[in-house]
Amino acid sequence: MADGAIPEGLTFDDVLMVPGLSSVLPTQVQTRTRLTRKLELNIPVIAAAMDTVTEARLAIAIARQGGIGFIHRNMSIERQAEEVDRVKRSESGMIVAPVTIEPELSVRQALEIMAKYRISGLPVTRGTKLVGILTNRDLRFERNLDQPVSAVMTKDNLVTVAVGTTLEEAERSLQKHRIEKLLVVDNEYNLKGLITVKDIQKKRDYPIAAKDGHGRLRVGAAIGATGDYLERAQALAKAHVDVLAIDTAHGHSTRVM
Repeated sequence: MADGAIPEGLTFDDVLMVPGLSSVLPTQVQTRTRLTRKLELNIPVIAAAMDTVTEARLAIAIARQGGIGFIHRNMSIERQAEEVDRVKRSESGMIVAPVTIEPELSVRQALEIMAKYRISGLPVTRGTKLVGILTNRDLRFERNLDQPVSAVMTKDNLVTVAVGTTLEEAERSLQKHRIEKLLVVDNEYNLKGLITVKDIQKKRDYPIAAKDGHGRLRVGAAIGATGDYLERAQALAKAHVDVLAIDTAHGHSTRVM
């Protein structure tokens, strides 16, 4: 046995830090910050461009909370652009360029497109003219998947609104007609956008979400410093990526600098 008195030992539970006086209330705190000169985030949180961390699912979750995720580049150019596109299409004030199909397409092909983009309905157009809408309600009891979309789509009494309709006006129209999707058309019945009840609800559920000027979630993506970086950047720009990050394992090398 050691000689002398046993020294005093403390654990975290034995210590209480006395808080200092503060005049700042939680409701007065703002965590907004700028990632770039033109890109503002509501919280200073960025998801890393790592293949074990950030793809579309995490990027959507981070953006809804006010931050931003960077889609990693350890995949093909096409797939990375698809991941960015999935984030941009996940929600919007008004979907400016909704996924559409032609009436001659088969029901089977339409279902494949709906599964790919994880959506429950598709506007049907001929050129830019709206001719109908195909939703899960139209397909619920259909067994013949080889028939054309035109045979099962809703084409009569379509509920539409004009370009410039506010989300508040759109919400009233959705409630009035008991529908989930509202088609936005111009004076010549060209499809200009789509407003969904889910997007309106998400705007309420995630009030500080990081969004672009069209109401779409913010998302970044990584590109390299050599190889296919230009082609990758161009494809990501077409998918409406908000910001690109040059991602390299060693920045202090001649080809990177």
